[in-house]
Order: sequence, then structure tokens, then C-alpha cells
Amino acid sequence: MATTNPSEANVAVQSPTQPQPPLPGESEGTWPARRRIIDWLVIETRGERFIDNIFVEMCDKLVEAGVPVARATLHFRIHHPQWIGARILWRKGLAEAELDTYAYGVEDTTQYLSSPLRDFNEGAEEVRRRLDDPTSAGPDYPLYDELRAEGLTEYIIWPLLHTLGKRHAVTFASDRPGGFSSDDLAFLKDILPALALVSEIRLKNRFARTLLETYVGPHASEQILAGATTRGSGVTVGAAILICDLRDFTKLSDLWPRDDVIELLNGYFDAMSEPIERHGGEILKFMGDGLLAIFPLSNPCACSQLLGAIGEAQAALAVLNEENLRKGHDPLGYGIGVHVGDVMYGNIGSRRRLDFTVIGPAVNIASRLETLTKELKRPVLLSRAFVEKAGCAGQMENLGSYALRGLDEPVDVFAFSRKK
Repeated sequence: MATTNPSEANVAVQSPTQPQPPLPGESEGTWPARRRIIDWLVIETRGERFIDNIFVEMCDKLVEAGVPVARATLHFRIHHPQWIGARILWRKGLAEAELDTYAYGVEDTTQYLSSPLRDFNEGAEEVRRRLDDPTSAGPDYPLYDELRAEGLTEYIIWPLLHTLGKRHAVTFASDRPGGFSSDDLAFLKDILPALALVSEIRLKNRFARTLLETYVGPHASEQILAGATTRGSGVTVGAAILICDLRDFTKLSDLWPRDDVIELLNGYFDAMSEPIERHGGEILKFMGDGLLAIFPLSNPCACSQLLGAIGEAQAALAVLNEENLRKGHDPLGYGIGVHVGDVMYGNIGSRRRLDFTVIGPAVNIASRLETLTKELKRPVLLSRAFVEKAGCAGQMENLGSYALRGLDEPVDVFAFSRKK
């Protein structure tokens, strides 16, 4: 699918230079075209990162070869925190495929339960229906009515087999009266192993990127995939730093049922994380009930965007606390520390287990400010360095200078002005 995947290895493979005999089941009339498409899939798609582009070109080649394909889809089960699956849909005459994702729980919807894909996922090796023949056997799913309205005459689902028996689906639909011939079906079946090969490579690449984006964030994942995997490798960057921590979590986790605690944490992290990411911040780490995020100063609006993220997060947490009160729970408290400065951004850890994060005195100051929120009873504390960088002194209240653990000099501390 259309993502920024790393390129596949450029393996040198030569196309056959001499005519080859027909494959088993091939007719003399179609085998050269069939073999050309298989060779193209295996050899000539190495430079194409995205399976949807390959699928579109493959379907166009099938039409050029005389196979009456008018609609085709790929259905993949994918590993993603939000989606259980994805579909690539091609229609004859269109230059691009349609890409759709499906959320967890789709298996319980009426649309899925009354679809031929359900039969396939329950183990059928083939689901096939002649759409222009009213006497054709089998259930008449709502999808078939939609396909008939498009002028399609036959529909078929086959498995697309990946390593270790992982089973995805490919569908083809014809618009020729009478549907697919036996030679058309043999043609299509013969290209499936090559399609499975090229789709698995790209799906695994996307899976690797998704895992990295899920666990270390989009920017760090890009660095790692670009080769930043050596311990100690990294760069020094200027950044606005935000550290947030949930108050009294240990007490809550002792008193509440496990599932309620997980639900609470997820709601809290959604309220904090979504505004941070929406405003261009990068969450580097979830630390139990806390998080560490940076807003790189390469973006001239980084400090103002951090403030905007805090404002939206506080509003979201207020809504979450209203819901907690309705459920009879105490509202959640939190502390946020904000500072700005240079940080070392890169790989830190043991020889075999690394963490891509930021370290440095600036991070320590943000952490100490977050801890100070407990003493000063203010949910957000900001350093003078950040306030001056952001140009927001007029919106802040100067709370004075405080000695922070591990620092030789006291730090001037600011908070949002209290509303009167």
C-alpha cells in the first residue's frame, strides 16, 4: 500500500531469453502472455515499493492479454493498532486503486457477516458465483447485487498464501457475458504464486515500519530504517521538551479492577497524545503512567505548537474527568514540565537492546519541573528559557526561582496565569 517503505534489495535476475514451453494447464494461445506477466511480477517490479501500484499494473496487463477482468481486489490482514485489515480495489479503466482500511470489530458488522468474504475466512478455498445466471447455486449476497448493477457477470475469491500459511484473499470479477472461461481461470491461478511473493515482501516491509512507528514514533522509525541502529549513534538537536505524569496512579491501580485501570490509562494517553501529535510533537516514550515528547526547534513554531498541544490536552482531560465523575471515580490529576534546550537524540542502551530517545540536562530540567508541580499545586510548570523562547511571558505567572535537584543554579519557574 502507498507508504514510505524501504526499497527491496536489487537482486539481479535475468528474464528468459528463449521461448519456454507452456506451463501445465496452459493453452498454446495464452502461455506467452501468462509467462510474461509472471516474469514481470517476479523480476521487473523490484523498483516499485507499493503493492497497490503493482496490482493496478498487473490488472491492466491481464486486460491487455485478453483476460476479461473488470474488477479485482486484494484483502490483507494487517498488524496495526487501529486496523485489522485493508483492501485494495481496482476497476478497469482507472489509473489508481482505491485503498480502504477496516477497524477491529468489522467481523461483527452486518456488512461482513452477509458477505462472501466471510465464507472465505471460514475456510473456503474458493468462493465463486456466476452473476448473470439466475440458476447459479449459492447464497445471493448483497455484494452480488452491487456487482450486477456494475455490469459484472462472474465473481471469484481465492486465497493468496504467504509464509507459514498466512492466508489473505484476492478476488476477480468479469464483465464478459458468460464470465470467465476455463483458460481465463487457469491464467489467473497461475499468476497467484508470483503475486503472493511480491505482495508478501511489501506487506512485511510495511509491517516493519508500522511496528516501529507504533513503538518509537514516526520520526525515530524513519531514522532507524535509514540505518541509525548503532549504539551511541545520534545527533544533537534543539527541542522544546514536554514531560507529563499521572498523579496517584499507584493508588488507583491498587484500588481499581485491572480492566478499569487499563481503560483509564488509555483514555489519559489518548487525551495527551493526540494533541501532541496533531501539533507536530514526537512522543518518544511512554513511561508507565507518564510520557516524554519533543517538539524540534527546526520548526520555528515548535514552542507555540507545544503550548497549543497542552491547551487541547487539558480540555480533553477535563472531558475525561467529567466522564470519570459520572462513573463515580475521582478526577485524574497530572503534572506537566516544559523546558527548551539541546538534547542528544539517538540510540542508547546495551549491546543487544537499544532505546531511541533523548537525553541531556534539558530533559532533566523538564523532569524536575514536572516533579515540582506536586509541591506547587500547579498542573503545568515552564522554565524561563522556554517562556522567553516562546515569547509568551505575558500569558504566564512568574512563580519565582526554585532549586531543582541536580542543578547548581536555581531555575525561574512559570505557570499559566490563573483565570479570575
